[in-house]
Amino acid sequence: MAVSIGQLGKWKEQRRPIVALTAWDYAISSILDAAGIDIILVGDSLAMVALGYPNTLPITLDAMIHHASAVSRGVKQALMVCDLPFLTYQESLSQAIHSAGRILKEAGVQGVKLEGGYPLIVETISHLTTIGIPVMGHIGLTPQSVHRLGYRQQGKSPEEANRLIREALQLEGAGVFALVLEHIPSDLAEEITSKLSIPTIGIGAGPFCDGQVLVTADLLGLTPKQPPFATPYANLRDTITLAVNDFAGDVREGKFNPDKT
Repeated sequence: MAVSIGQLGKWKEQRRPIVALTAWDYAISSILDAAGIDIILVGDSLAMVALGYPNTLPITLDAMIHHASAVSRGVKQALMVCDLPFLTYQESLSQAIHSAGRILKEAGVQGVKLEGGYPLIVETISHLTTIGIPVMGHIGLTPQSVHRLGYRQQGKSPEEANRLIREALQLEGAGVFALVLEHIPSDLAEEITSKLSIPTIGIGAGPFCDGQVLVTADLLGLTPKQPPFATPYANLRDTITLAVNDFAGDVREGKFNPDKT
């Protein structure tokens, strides 16, 4: 049975951990889905891991829809969520509705994710959920604010921690079905998780969230520089390099036989 938004809430009640990973194409998404991943996120991190940008800011709505459409063709069971990229929802409510609606209509996903918890975003999310667009929230380290926040851990001071708790509660009130907590202290993530009836999904936020997400390229060891909170479970960068070098050597030395069975 395909994973539903309602199922996520039941898993929180049952204390059944939720597993999420990112995808950016058909091949990766079909592997993740077959492995039983609960949530597949088409994150705007694909700007960096798939397109080579230095941060997530340059990715466009059309590009996200293009990649999300490819991902959706590989997904049969997982819940699919797609990021709204930078400046596709901040300018106005009508812009946010148009952008989120396009992703749902054209990419075949079940929800969108918006970064931030300040009042304008809370109000926007409230409108989106009211008209039937499922929204996942995201607070803590928000990569679209890289030029203001950098990539440092958020919520370390009492003032920052209290702000994030308030934002989490306000986002729940606005109707988000789940909340990503990125790069915040584990005790703060635990407190936020205990205060919410919706699931929290941690990334670099300790072990006490209702679920965990990683960028799949980090998980597989494909990125040259790993974030401090990412644990690689493989080293495919070296594996691929070795395979490519072996192939190139066989071709150059006349050892490669394309007819070999």
